[in-house]
Formats: sequence, structure tokens, C-alpha cells
Amino acid sequence: LFSLPKGPAKAPTSAAPSRRVDIALGCSYSEEDAKAVLRAFGSSSSEQPATLVLRNITVRDDHNLDEVTEYKDPQKNPVSSSPIIFEASAESVSIPHAESLLHSDCNEEVNCEISPYNMQQAGEGPCQTSWFVATLQLSSGIRVTLVLRGPNCSSQEDNATAHPKLRIPMSLEGTLLTTVELQLSSWNSFLRTHVGSSVTLDCRFESAPSSPLSSLEWRRQHQGHSHILFQYEVGSTDPAVQPKVHVDVAELLRSGDASLGLRGVSVEDEGTYICLVSTQLHQAQHMIQLQVVQPPRVHVTPEILSFEGDVTATLTCIIAGYYPLDVSVSWTQKTPEGDTEIPLSNARFSSHQKSQDGTYSITSYLSISSATAQAPAIYSCRVSHLALAEPISVSALLKAPEQTASEGLAGGFIATVIFIIVLFVVLRRR
Repeated sequence: LFSLPKGPAKAPTSAAPSRRVDIALGCSYSEEDAKAVLRAFGSSSSEQPATLVLRNITVRDDHNLDEVTEYKDPQKNPVSSSPIIFEASAESVSIPHAESLLHSDCNEEVNCEISPYNMQQAGEGPCQTSWFVATLQLSSGIRVTLVLRGPNCSSQEDNATAHPKLRIPMSLEGTLLTTVELQLSSWNSFLRTHVGSSVTLDCRFESAPSSPLSSLEWRRQHQGHSHILFQYEVGSTDPAVQPKVHVDVAELLRSGDASLGLRGVSVEDEGTYICLVSTQLHQAQHMIQLQVVQPPRVHVTPEILSFEGDVTATLTCIIAGYYPLDVSVSWTQKTPEGDTEIPLSNARFSSHQKSQDGTYSITSYLSISSATAQAPAIYSCRVSHLALAEPISVSALLKAPEQTASEGLAGGFIATVIFIIVLFVVLRRR
């Protein structure tokens, strides 16, 4: 997640200098049809090496572009072993996160996949336009989807050469000339949040003027079930929206911000959220995995323990209010003579209990026998969980046995008798 710096408003400054560059990305081309980009990312059945060249893209000039080299087209008159190179111009649609894509070799990795895009609206008749979808996944979590309009056979010269692998017209340099008609992006493909918090699922788009927005849908999938959370069609009065969620329709229409706000997150809100943007010609979607976590509360009773006679006492460690289910609980013992904590293996556990809010609890019991225990000692209940940055350790003190009042009087009497006897023997020798 990214946040804007806080503080007093500053006077407006001049726009940062920019520069136009070519961004070349190593990709894989899948012959499997995208089917309105509803395919699962990374599920291609047949892949071939490919290159995506984003031409003449505007990026911020941070004075680190001196070493950026211009992309060189392959040699002319390619043979049957021609590489698959997509040249994409973005005259009508901007490329989001262009700086991250440009510096991907230095800062992070980019996984790029290209596949055919097929919709009935995209072209009709015997000479259809070729369409492709490129999915760019950055290691930081940024995800960008580009719908590319390819060459139309009727718009090419009669002697245009078809690409030997894709069987569509290519340029004299052996590349496939395309234009970006729709882009969809998100800062995150995975988010983790706590119960009761508010979270924003980022989703933004931009389409060519010839294909404006027609509808937006947000859907949540979890454990085989699917629920529509938000649905809006351009021209309708009010969107269909579920409680706790919000999309700013005015901002959606103004800037293409389709982000979903979710308030008061609960365990039931966990799942895969799908942002589906539809235009008159295209569809594109992003999936964001939302994981809900809640750290446990840990309490040990009693906090101070002492033995009276030959007995067995029990320490109770209550771990409550955590989610998800997996939790690790262990006990250790530490005495003044030892510098390290000794693991204990004789603990007992209750079964997991599920509360009404979906969180879990469990109780651990540790039995301590006065016959074997060394006092004083510190017994610790250590809990590890996904929602914790580091384990929680809660301790109880086993006190050394104290003398009773009668034991103190008896000891004093015996000491007095011994002193008198010793004194009598000394005086008699004199």
C-alpha cells in the first residue's frame, strides 16, 4: 500500500521533466485463446518466447535515463524462424507504472504473458482485426493488463508478408504493429488486513475514445462461492451495491478509478476480488487476493504459583481471538541457574473453538509437580501466528517454598538448645 505524505499544503511546483523512451520486455506468447481475458494467469498450455516493445512512452526524467538505449528492430526480410515481436503504440491510452516497467531489470522482475484476445465485438467478417492481451505482473505486486489491437489484413499492402508463426501481417522489419486500446492496472494482487479495518482494493483503467466504458463489476469468490458486490452500467441511475462496499462513480467516470472501498472488514470478507471493466469492444479484469488476519490474545493463569506440600499444580494458557486457524503454542522453563529456556513437552491442549465473529481460541495446560519442579523458576507460554510480527511470550513465576510460622519457631528453639549445650561444654572445660 502507498500513502501520500502528510503535512501542510505546499505551493504548486512546475511539472517534473519527462522523456519519451521505448520499453522492451521479454515475454512468453501463448497460443491459448484469452476468451475475454478470463483465463488464469500463468496457465498457458503452449508458450513461445516473445518481446513486447512499448514505443514512445512518456516517463519521468529523474536523470537516470542516460544509459537507456534505443530498441533496435530485427534485420529485415526475416525467415521462417522470425521472433515474435509486438510493437505497441499508446497514442490514445497512457501506460501506467511506466517507470517501474522501464527499470524492471534493476529494481524488480516482470512476468509478461501475451495471448490472443477473442470477442465477437472485436471484429466480424472474413477479414477480422487481430487482438491480443498482454498481462504484466511485477514482483512488487503491480499488475497491468493491455488489450492490443493488431494489424487488419485489409489495411495492409497486397504484398505484406504474414508472420510465419502467427499468420498475420507484419511490418517490413518483421514485427507486429499494434496499438493499446485498453489498459487496466492495480497496485496490488495481494493484500493482508486485520479484522475491523478498512481497505481499498485498487483498480484503474483507461480506454481509447472509440471504446468508452460500458460497465463495471466487482465480484468476490471464496471456497467455490461467488457474490456480486458492486455492479454499474453507464447511463443507469444507481449502481447495485452491497453493504460495506463503496465505489466512487463520479471518479470512475472522470479518471477511470474503479477502486473498491471495503469498511469494517470481517473474516467473511476474505477471498478473491475480481474487478471486471467492460467497454463497447473489450473486457479486462484484475484479481486481488484479500487475506484477513487477527492476532491472538494470550493470558496465563495463575501469574504466581507456589507449592504447599507434595502436590501437582496446573498453569493455564488461554489463546483467543485469532484468525486464521493455524497457531503454534509451546512451553518453556527457565531457572536462575540456567541461561537458556528449556522446552517442555508435557502440555495438553483443548480443541479449537470458533466464536461468532469467525475467530478461534484454544487453551493449553501445563502440569507441574512439586516432586520434580525446581523453584524458583519461570514458565513461559509462547505463541506464534501469521498475524504476529514476532511470537508472544507470557510467563508465570513459580516461587520457592516459604517457611511457616511454626517451622520458624521450631527452628529457633532447636538453635537455642544447641547454643546452650555448646556453651555448657566450653565452660566445664575451663
